[in-house]
Amino acid sequence: MAKQLLGKEVTAALNERIKANVAALQEKGVHPTLAIIRVGENESDISYERGATKRCETLGVACTKILLPADATQEQVLAAVEQVNKDDKIHGVLLFRPLPKHLNQTEIENALDPAKDVDCMTDGSMSGVFTGKALGFPPCTPQACMEILDHYGIDCTGKKAVVIGRSLVVGKPAAMMLIKKNATVTICHTRTKDMPSVTREAEILIVAAGRAGVVNKDYVAPGQIVIDVGINVNEEGKLCGDVKYDEVEPIVEAITPVPGGVGSVTTSVLVGHVVEAAMRKYM
Repeated sequence: MAKQLLGKEVTAALNERIKANVAALQEKGVHPTLAIIRVGENESDISYERGATKRCETLGVACTKILLPADATQEQVLAAVEQVNKDDKIHGVLLFRPLPKHLNQTEIENALDPAKDVDCMTDGSMSGVFTGKALGFPPCTPQACMEILDHYGIDCTGKKAVVIGRSLVVGKPAAMMLIKKNATVTICHTRTKDMPSVTREAEILIVAAGRAGVVNKDYVAPGQIVIDVGINVNEEGKLCGDVKYDEVEPIVEAITPVPGGVGSVTTSVLVGHVVEAAMRKYM
């Protein structure tokens, strides 16, 4: 039976560090604040917003919201971004994406000050991920994967790591962050030939394919660490990952469950980035 890499344990440890940093900031009269910009009423956005707001409250971080209608103009959204850029009391900004199709998302994302970009929306933040420089912050989901590896004492140095998925949201940043941890990384994607033969060679496997159950027992081998990033809804209406847990869990050494794994850590990473943004400015 594989060891479960539970997100709640990682989150508990991460939250304690965040609370300590918040206390240090408050001693200097600084109250870390997250601004949320949401365009429209997308249910998944509202659900994440609710979770982020609750986590902020729990950790002593203020949260302010700018809510715009789904038919907001480019100028209105850019004005909202400019508003948070200029507000010194706001340290981090979360802009929900994708934006409605009539908006130029790239222009809006890159209008944000990278210093306040706590979920890697800007090109500046993404360049920071690839260069290793402290420009903005990495995306919260791959950062959550790294937090899990760190918490459970999984040393990546010299390990063979495989990432399934090449998106700029998870796959590519996760690969860069693993390289920073001195892993040797291979990225698999939809054009990879005989993917199971590649993934079976991995010591650490991060699955961010975006498809329910794409990784089955044929993709894994004994001794592997499997991080399942996927959040999908199966035919029974239940949450499931990109990994067929029941097939993979008996084979590998350790695995994150879905739900209860990576997703449960992501919100604390977001809040942690807000606090770190404040610390970079004032500490």
